[in-house]
Amino acid sequence: MNNVNTSAQVLSTLRQIIRAMDIHSRYLSKKYGLTGPQLVVAAEIGQAGPITIGELARRVSLSQATVTTILDRLEAKELATRIRGQEDKRRVYVDITDKTRSILETHPNFLQEEFVQRFNALEDWEQTLILSSIQRIAAMMDTSSIPLGTYGDGTVTLEPDV
Repeated sequence: MNNVNTSAQVLSTLRQIIRAMDIHSRYLSKKYGLTGPQLVVAAEIGQAGPITIGELARRVSLSQATVTTILDRLEAKELATRIRGQEDKRRVYVDITDKTRSILETHPNFLQEEFVQRFNALEDWEQTLILSSIQRIAAMMDTSSIPLGTYGDGTVTLEPDV
């Protein structure tokens, strides 16, 4: 198999993965009223407790601007709150509300359950191989050299739907 054909197959498979994630995010939005990225952010805050936006963005691998937009939407739904730091009033922390804790505790895992079950059934070496392959692909697709576009309102983003 030549390299061009193989790279085309890899990119096609990545598009299938992206499409599956998009479909699942729409399902979550209909069922729980939250998108996949919103649930990821809420779950991370739930695990970390009050956390700064910068640290949260680092943990979920999204830009601070995208996390801020997600938090704005979570706040509008009364699912997250911003809290000024006690010692340093310039620092802003975010936390989830009791309503969000209830959603995270009472609903099944928002990740694709079938994927999680199948992945966990793999041998450890297979899981490691898949993880390292995906990490390698992500590094190869680094977007830091792509110039970002600006929209009419001056925002700059190429992040996923929030």
